[in-house]
Amino acid sequence: MEEINELIEQRIKKLEELRQSGIEPFGGAFYAKDHASELQSRFADVAKEALENNPVSCSLAGRIISMRGFGKAAFAHLQDYTGRIQVYFKRDQLGDKYLLIKKLDIGDIVGLKGKLFRTRTNELTVEAEDISLLTKSLRPLPEKWHGLKDIETRYRQRYVDLIVNPEVKQTFIKKSIIIKAIRDFLESQGFIEVDTPMMQPIPGGATARPFKTHHNALGVDLYLRIAPELYLKRLLVGGYERVYELNRNFRNEGISTRHNPEFSMLEFYIAYRDYNFLMRFTEELITHVAEKALGTLKLSYGDEVIDLSPPWPRIAMLDALAQQDVPEEIFGDAEKARGWAKANNIQVEAGAGPGKILDEIFKEKVERGLIQPTFIIDHPVDLSPLAKRKPGNPALVERFELFIASREIANAFSELNDPMDQRQRFQAQVAAKARGDEEAHWMDEDFVRALEYGMPPAAGEGIGIDRLVMLLTNSQSIRDVILFPQLKPEQHSFTS
Repeated sequence: MEEINELIEQRIKKLEELRQSGIEPFGGAFYAKDHASELQSRFADVAKEALENNPVSCSLAGRIISMRGFGKAAFAHLQDYTGRIQVYFKRDQLGDKYLLIKKLDIGDIVGLKGKLFRTRTNELTVEAEDISLLTKSLRPLPEKWHGLKDIETRYRQRYVDLIVNPEVKQTFIKKSIIIKAIRDFLESQGFIEVDTPMMQPIPGGATARPFKTHHNALGVDLYLRIAPELYLKRLLVGGYERVYELNRNFRNEGISTRHNPEFSMLEFYIAYRDYNFLMRFTEELITHVAEKALGTLKLSYGDEVIDLSPPWPRIAMLDALAQQDVPEEIFGDAEKARGWAKANNIQVEAGAGPGKILDEIFKEKVERGLIQPTFIIDHPVDLSPLAKRKPGNPALVERFELFIASREIANAFSELNDPMDQRQRFQAQVAAKARGDEEAHWMDEDFVRALEYGMPPAAGEGIGIDRLVMLLTNSQSIRDVILFPQLKPEQHSFTS
């Protein structure tokens, strides 16, 4: 730490010397017309002699990430948003401005103008004819950041991570491509993007523990939304037929490689369709996104090769459990299911119903084997309070979860539009909450009232954007695909 403080002091001294010489260390606008990677690409095949005979002028702005030589000439590498390019500073060319070069440090941000040439080693280089200091960096970049063992430091100081690890930036560029591809696909299918409240008087649309806040002017408690579902379905009641929302959800739950309290979610709803339609639609959506982001339907994830080529298998949840030797007599019987779970060292919450217990058993016995894309369909009704019952088997609902690489990527169902059944389901959830289930659904009288006006038959789906990005970027932790993941507060020492 002493060494860092000394280096900072040296840079502050340089900053003061620059100001004394009339150079502002934190400059203004600089209108660069070129980018490093674009120049590297455009002139990749242009020979040294061609550049000498037909000089090409350019202007760039970016951060100095390496520098050597301070006699009559110096070389540096400039990094902008797109990549890196070498720069050559020559005293005879820059004149008095060459004095600035000696005050530069790695990490400084500069703007420059010059001409392209190739060095003796054939590296494309910009010979600077003019340079402006745009930002003096006071803190040195870490030398061994790439292999940093304390990964939380990289997450906490993402700004440094983005500077020194270009592959991190590429992950987030790909995330942007993925989100755009989702929007383009949905809008090509006639969906309309909408916004619904982030703060809700009643948290609903999922079984999760919410974050609570208070609105002073209204004098009421509000909750950060755990899902937009109930508001989006209100729009179906109002006459919309195809809607989607791509935004944040908040769930007051643990942090892991798969969970962050704040995460990106896509939810979309379509009237007059069911979950069978959505399975085909989901195959089309995800393969479209993969083609746009990767150019292929085969991808590596960890040690596995995933093939997204449709169609994807459809397996009933109870069949998947039976295939793992889970006895059928525990299906639908909470006490037998609890006893079997306990005997197999599977933890379940006190007061959990049979569906939730089976879900915990499923996570332990089935999920890890779902490597290739697989739809797990037809879930227990008490696990799915907003889904339509399966004709001929009212103990199950028309629901699917899509698993890829042992992770749930999507959750969808034929929407329950019977207001009387919905009220009874909500009442069952309220009873579960009274028994201690903190994630049970709340009673939402206004939503039931909306259903009483009549909601058309519909299907809806939620896709975890961050998990989809993890899959398509071969990222093993959700924190690798969230720019600023939630972390424990940084410990500081304070002196009075």
